[in-house]
Amino acid sequence: MDLKKNIQYIKGVGEARAKLLNRLEIYTLEDLITYYPRAYEDRSKPKQIEELADGEDALIEGIAVTNVSMVRIRSNMTILKMNVRDDTGICQITWFNQPYLKTILKKGNVYRFYGRVNKKGNRVEMNSPVFDKEDNFKNTGKIIPIYPTTYNLPQTTLRRIIENGLAEINQKLPETLPNYIIDEYNLCDINTAISQIHFPKTFDDFNIARRRLVFEELLSMQLALFALKNQYTKDVKGIKFSKDAKMSDVINSLPFSLTKAQLKVLEEIDLDMEKEKPMNRLLQGDVGSGKTVVALIAAYKCVKSGYQAAIMAPTAILAQQHLESFTEILKDFGIKCELLISGITKKKKEGILERLKNGEIDIIIGTHALLEENVVFKNLGLVVTDEQHRFGVRQRSTIAQKGNNPDVLVMTATPIPRTLALILYGDLDISIIDELPPNRKKIDTFAVSKGMENRVNNFIKKQIDSGRQAYIVCPLVEENEEINAKSVLELAEDYKTKVFSNYKVEYLHGKMKQKEKDEIMEKFKNGDIDILISTTVIEVGVNVPNSNIMVVENAERFGLAQLHQLRGRVGRGEYQSYCILKYKGTSDVIRERMKVMTSTNDGFVISEKDLELRGTGEFFGTKQHGLPEFKIANLFEDIQMLKSIQAIALGIIGKDPKLEKEENRLLRKLIDTKFGNRIEI
Repeated sequence: MDLKKNIQYIKGVGEARAKLLNRLEIYTLEDLITYYPRAYEDRSKPKQIEELADGEDALIEGIAVTNVSMVRIRSNMTILKMNVRDDTGICQITWFNQPYLKTILKKGNVYRFYGRVNKKGNRVEMNSPVFDKEDNFKNTGKIIPIYPTTYNLPQTTLRRIIENGLAEINQKLPETLPNYIIDEYNLCDINTAISQIHFPKTFDDFNIARRRLVFEELLSMQLALFALKNQYTKDVKGIKFSKDAKMSDVINSLPFSLTKAQLKVLEEIDLDMEKEKPMNRLLQGDVGSGKTVVALIAAYKCVKSGYQAAIMAPTAILAQQHLESFTEILKDFGIKCELLISGITKKKKEGILERLKNGEIDIIIGTHALLEENVVFKNLGLVVTDEQHRFGVRQRSTIAQKGNNPDVLVMTATPIPRTLALILYGDLDISIIDELPPNRKKIDTFAVSKGMENRVNNFIKKQIDSGRQAYIVCPLVEENEEINAKSVLELAEDYKTKVFSNYKVEYLHGKMKQKEKDEIMEKFKNGDIDILISTTVIEVGVNVPNSNIMVVENAERFGLAQLHQLRGRVGRGEYQSYCILKYKGTSDVIRERMKVMTSTNDGFVISEKDLELRGTGEFFGTKQHGLPEFKIANLFEDIQMLKSIQAIALGIIGKDPKLEKEENRLLRKLIDTKFGNRIEI
C-alpha cells in the first residue's frame, strides 16, 4: 500500500480537484485519510414534527402532501415550496433557485429532510434541507462528518473522496503503536480508529476512535520532546560560569529598576549558568515585560566569565534594535557587540567573521545568518534565541553546536498557560516574567463594527495631527475570492488616494524583499511615515515609541494571542495608546473574542481563552513552535489525557531512553516519521 500516493490518482479526484485538495494541505493518500472531520451531524434518528425546536438542526421523515410549487420573485430568483406531514404535524420545506426539484420530488412519496428548523407559533419551516427518498438513504440515517473545506469543494464531494481513500486502504494500515500499549490502555487498533473517526455508526464509536488517535498524537509528541531533552542533558558537561561575574554589577548600572519578576528569573538563570549542566531554559514574558534586558544581563555574565554570546533575532530590524540597546548599556563595561545580518557588505562581513573567530567580538547579534557554516566562534558560551516560535528546534541546536555545549536561553512573547508550557516545551526548563514594568501604560482597546469607520479614521487623523503615528494591520496580501477581507495593497491605495491623502502612508507585507521591509520600518521608526499598513510581519517587535495607534482590519480573522501580540506594538512610549479592532460578523464566538480583548491586557488570560474558543489546531500551528500541528488533539479539552500521557512517556523513556528495545520499535518509527525532519533522537 502506497500511503505517499499522489492525491490526484485517488478515485474521484483528478487534476482540478487535486489542486483544491492541495489548498487543504492534502497531497497524498496518507494526508487524505488523516484529514479529520471538524464536527458531526447526527442525521441518524428522525424527530417528530411537533417536537421540533426553533433554530435546531434536525431530521424529519414525512409524506409529501403537495407537489413542489414554484414562484418567480424576480428574473434571477425563484422560490420552491412543498408541505410534508408526519403523524404529529406539517412542515413547509422551502428552496431557492433549484427549479429541477419540481421533477424530482413528488406528492405521495415519503422523504427524509435534514436542516435548520424555523418555528413561528404553530408554523414549522425548513429552508434548503438535504433530503433522501425512503428507499435510498444516502445523506441521512447516519452520523455525517463535516470537514473544513474550501471554495468549489462541497462536503459531499470531499466525503466521497475520503470514502474512496478508505476503500483503497481496505483496513490494511500497518499498526503504529506497540501491542503492549494498545492492550494496557485499552485502545482500538489503527484501522478501526481511522475508519470510525470518519464514518462512526454511533457516537460511542467516534469516542473510541478519537481516544486512540489523540493518545497516539500526544504520546509521540511527548516522547519526541523527552528524547530531545535527553540530547541536551544526558551525561553532557556544560560550562560552569564564574561566580565572580556578578549580574548585580550591570543591574545596578541600569537607568531603570527591574521588576520583581525579572529579578526572580535572573536568579534562576544565574543558578543555571553556575552549574556544570548546560542551561536549556524557556523565558516566557508578555509583550513589553522586559525579556531583552534579562538576555543582556545573562550575556554580561557569560562574557565576564571569558566566553562569547550569540543573540538570534527573527528580523534584521529587531537585531539592529537589540544591538543599540546592548551597546548603550554594555559599552561602559568594555564589552564589544557586533551585528551580523544578511544585508551587510561582503568585506564588512568577512571582517566580522574574522574578529568573531579570534574572540575580538564578545556578543554577536544577528538573524538566522548566525546559523551559516562560516560563522565560527572562538569560545561560544551562551545562545539566546528571541521569539522562539520563529526558529524551529533544529535551528536552535544548529547554533548550539557552534560551541562546546553552550547554555541556551529561548525567549517567547507568546504566553502559553503554564501547565501547557511545561508539557509543550518538555525539553526546556521554564521561567516566566508575569508583570509589566511600572511605566507601561495600559493600552485602551476598542472593538468596532463596520459602521464606525469614519469615526475611527477621524480619530487616527486627530492623533497624527498631534504628532503620533499609526499601524494598520490586514490579514491578507492579495484579495482572495473566498475571504471577504481587504488586502494590504487595496487598502493602501484607498488610504493614500482618498481617506488619508494628506498624510504619508506606506505599506509592508511578507512578499517584499527583506531589504525593502527594513527600509520602510526604518523610515517609520524615524517618523518619516505617518501610517504604516501591513500584514502581521510587524507582529515581531520593532520599538517605535511614537506610534500609539494599532488598527486591526478584520480582527475576527486573527487568533486572540496574535491580536495581543499586535497590540503590544504600541504603548511603548510616554503617550496614551489605543488598539482598535474592526470586525465583521455577529456570531457569539466573535463577540466573545472581542470582549476578551477589550477587557484584559494579560497575555496569559488571553491565551487560556484563545485555547478555549479556538482549540489548539491554530493556536499551536507549526508557525508557532518547532513541532507539527495537532490534527486531532485539543490541548484545552485533552489536558487531563495529556498529563497522564506525560507520565506514560516518562516511564517508557526511563526504561529505554533511545527507544532501542524491540517492544518500542514502532514508537521509534512513529517519532522518526512525524518529527524526523525536526529533531534527531
